[in-house]
Amino acid sequence: MKQIKALLLLIVPLLLTGCMSYKKTLYMSDNEKAEIMMQKNSLYEYRVMPKDELTITISTSDPLASVPFYRKIGQDRSQVNNNQGMNNAKLLDYLVDNEGNIDYPGLGKLYVQGLTTRECEAMMRKELQKYLNEEPTVTVRVSNFKVSVLGEVSKPGTYAVNDERINIFQALSLAGDMTVFSVRDDVHLLREDASGNVSTNILDLTSANITTSPYFYLQQNDILYVKPKKTKVFSTNFNSVSTIWTSLVSAAISIASLFVVVYY
Repeated sequence: MKQIKALLLLIVPLLLTGCMSYKKTLYMSDNEKAEIMMQKNSLYEYRVMPKDELTITISTSDPLASVPFYRKIGQDRSQVNNNQGMNNAKLLDYLVDNEGNIDYPGLGKLYVQGLTTRECEAMMRKELQKYLNEEPTVTVRVSNFKVSVLGEVSKPGTYAVNDERINIFQALSLAGDMTVFSVRDDVHLLREDASGNVSTNILDLTSANITTSPYFYLQQNDILYVKPKKTKVFSTNFNSVSTIWTSLVSAAISIASLFVVVYY
């Protein structure tokens, strides 16, 4: 009986440790709570920041009427009224400066920082109506939206985002997801604000609360860093050291063998 109790004392902690390790490998382990939180969240919209590049297109019933209000690559300001040979050229992107403005042909400086792309479109339609006989169709897109995923993931790198909306799990899927050696409850998110200040934010991806975090949806130039488990670091260091020792021992054996051959 004493032996059985002793055996149970050894097995139970191992089972508990295994259960805890399993939970730490799951995303949003309390999924019922996550479902309620996701239903309460409103749709996310990206807001323009300095250093964003905006692609802007304007359409009117008379194509020539909108020509003075956009430029294409290879076309300078003096050529905006001459559309000859420019039909297949790429539209020029507009860089948002440090003050949050873009310099737009025909309209001058427009303050766009903090606006969604839909709000940018509405503002430009209002400004353009002053010069056109109709309300134009305006489309604004962020052309250089990208995020970086580093650390213990399958494919670390920088990834372009086409629809201006990406959450943490979508970014991880682009990077091939976390590996089995990743720390899921201590993920670091580096974010630069409109003033150039960089903050480091600690995220727990095993908690459903992540869906209500202000960092759940990533912003332009966000960097997501996934830390490796200590066992991975120890294993890597051990393998490096063992490889060095193996090489040294092999070299020593070769030299010793050479001396033996020479001696005999």
